[in-house]
Amino acid sequence: MPKKTSASQPSSDSTDIPGDLHTPVLLQEVLHYLDPQTGETYLDLTAGYGGHARKVLEQTDNPAGAVLIDRDSYAVAELGKLFDSVPESSIPSSGPTILHADFLSATEQLTQQGRQFDCILADLGVSSPHLNNAIRGFSIAQDGPLDMRMDTSQEISADTIVNGYEESRLIDILERYGEEPKARSVARAIMLARPVRTTGELSRIVSRVWPGHSRVHPATRTFQAVRIAVNQELDQIEKALPLWINLLTPGGRIAIVSFQSLEDRLVKNLLSERAGDRYDSDIQLLTKRPITAGSTELVHNPRARSAKLRAAVKTKNK
Repeated sequence: MPKKTSASQPSSDSTDIPGDLHTPVLLQEVLHYLDPQTGETYLDLTAGYGGHARKVLEQTDNPAGAVLIDRDSYAVAELGKLFDSVPESSIPSSGPTILHADFLSATEQLTQQGRQFDCILADLGVSSPHLNNAIRGFSIAQDGPLDMRMDTSQEISADTIVNGYEESRLIDILERYGEEPKARSVARAIMLARPVRTTGELSRIVSRVWPGHSRVHPATRTFQAVRIAVNQELDQIEKALPLWINLLTPGGRIAIVSFQSLEDRLVKNLLSERAGDRYDSDIQLLTKRPITAGSTELVHNPRARSAKLRAAVKTKNK
């Protein structure tokens, strides 16, 4: 059984914001619910630039028992530097194992190997270096190529979708992944403006469909929808999350941070299906409702505004 089963929320106002490439969101909350103990093993499914992993490994003091995964080659290279480990190396090391892969492929690989972990973290958001680097094509605020690939080696990019998909498929993507009320109008505007070459062009096209002023940029839903489609984000979560539960040791804890309602809904429903007092339940929820950032963290890291954390503990192996 876990060392902590309290679902009370820790104080967000005490969040320690490290000054590295990417400020990890809900850091103190993640540490509270993962409750890393000396000698425990750790799996980070979206390790990014190592903000969460560094703090967890300080508490486990067991880097060799950690596996850090990311599908972004730039992040993988930075993880190697941070933890002095060679990514994808088959040579035994005192540092963590670093894998360049999407989390579904890596999850399936670890499952086949029969691995289990005491702490598992999945931070499902796009990292700040992605958003801040115009070349990656994620940002509405900066003009860049239509890319949005988390794994730059894959073929499908935002350009593929925006300039290549038929109108009905564009509408479906905008409705399903962006919950865009004007999906048909946005899709029609994109079709008429082709070829669309940059994120700035796409942003302006959508803005013309939504005249007037709004606190949220009118292209936000479109960018979200295209990004999710490019990276198959929801499909990956739906297939991988049940396997993440299986990768937990009895008493192991899992924390999942999502940044938009579609992700959070998937996580909530899938965790609820595995929890409860039924004979076939194998987890206990540590968060009855999602944990969000406190006021102090939001001052230092506005990106945390939409972050929602859900956590659970493994009660038994099925």
